[in-house]
Amino acid sequence: MSDEKLGTEIRKEQIAEAALKLVSSHGLGRLSVAAVARRVGLVPSGIYRHFRSKDEILSAMLDLIERRLTDNVHAASEESADPLTQLRGVLVRHIRFIREGRAIPRIVFADETFVGHPERKTRVQQILRGYLGRVSRIIQQGQEQGQVRPELDPETVAMMIIGIVMPAGVLWHLSDGGFDVTRHADRAWQMLHRAIAADGT
Repeated sequence: MSDEKLGTEIRKEQIAEAALKLVSSHGLGRLSVAAVARRVGLVPSGIYRHFRSKDEILSAMLDLIERRLTDNVHAASEESADPLTQLRGVLVRHIRFIREGRAIPRIVFADETFVGHPERKTRVQQILRGYLGRVSRIIQQGQEQGQVRPELDPETVAMMIIGIVMPAGVLWHLSDGGFDVTRHADRAWQMLHRAIAADGT
């Protein structure tokens, strides 16, 4: 990749990151090319060099969310060889991702994201299914190593793990950070660990 292309990719990610922070702070309704430009320190024409419209910025934000979720699973897998520890690591990182920014619920649950753009609904489903698939593979590895009960369906367990995060993230968002999502995740993980761990683990 040429230096010029690399610089373009870095700038596009910076713009998507700035857009995520803007949505986290002010909601999707405040997303505009001009507002993003101010956050990045550019004039609007500088944004248009990389994105033709606000819609393209929103698509880049979804790509960035996907990369963050993928990186979370990869980091948790690199941190430990134990599948149960990896699953807890995924949960901890997902909670941290929610706490660092409110953009995910504001994007995923906003009508503005999908009205007139059915392809975005498909894209969000792909992101979530890909994430579930990566978590499911950790669970399968746990079953192969005798760490996770073999009769459990990996995708269902993965959905339960994500289920710890999503409603808690919504409550945290609605309470302006008042709901203790970290404490909730710790307690929920203890219960889930007892439910999925193989005997003697």
